[in-house]
Amino acid sequence: MTVTIPEADLTPYGGVEPDAAWRDEVRALAARHDAVILAHNYQLPEIQDIAHHTGDSLALSRIAADSDASTIIFCGVHFMAETAKILSPDKRVLIPDAVVVSYVNTTAEVKAETDICCTSSNAVEVVASIPADRDVLFCPDQFLGAHVKRKTGRDNLHIWAGECHVHAGINGAELAERAAAHPDADLFIHPECGCATSALYLAGEGALPAERVKILSTGDMVTMARRTNAREVLVATEIGMLHQLRRAAPDITFAAVNDRPAAT
Repeated sequence: MTVTIPEADLTPYGGVEPDAAWRDEVRALAARHDAVILAHNYQLPEIQDIAHHTGDSLALSRIAADSDASTIIFCGVHFMAETAKILSPDKRVLIPDAVVVSYVNTTAEVKAETDICCTSSNAVEVVASIPADRDVLFCPDQFLGAHVKRKTGRDNLHIWAGECHVHAGINGAELAERAAAHPDADLFIHPECGCATSALYLAGEGALPAERVKILSTGDMVTMARRTNAREVLVATEIGMLHQLRRAAPDITFAAVNDRPAAT
């Protein structure tokens, strides 16, 4: 049988170049687990360079059988790992096994490796639609991923450590200060924002009314602007969004939580 790599070993190296230091870290982790890393010839060059052995599926399974390692990490597809298990029945065989969900705001290269693409408005529903026993790798935005994990309650959601520098720069302290200065304002917060968790924490602690905190995609912000009864709204996202909100609801005062331009 094959087993799934545990969560700690699935943690992605977001934003780190696959250089010699990265290779050494992976090799050290393998050594601690008494593992041999096998990479099929079809794997990415970076994975092949990290592996102890590369080759075709049967050759790698034979190498694994001759290895003294008690654990086999097979970078390939399931049938290859199954062959390795047949030839090494007493060894533990690990192969990554996760549904990859990618935010649509990512590159074509990432989309090509993705099982499902999502938007910020349907990310929660997309992940919730995946069977609960399947591991999910969510990329590339860690704050959107944290929002999805919070809403779905999935412990098997593994989040890539990426971010939008503008959204990440809108922090919880800034939000708390602005909210305190505008006690009657609604808060429109994009789930990519680093302050989203802080906003929900403040609401949970009673520092501000929970009904004022609205985690919304940009499209949903426009819809909510037309529906809200608030006369003032603080907006946590790119400041260009204010133009559309003001057009949608000209009688409401919209202000940015962080009004620094995106280029700063």
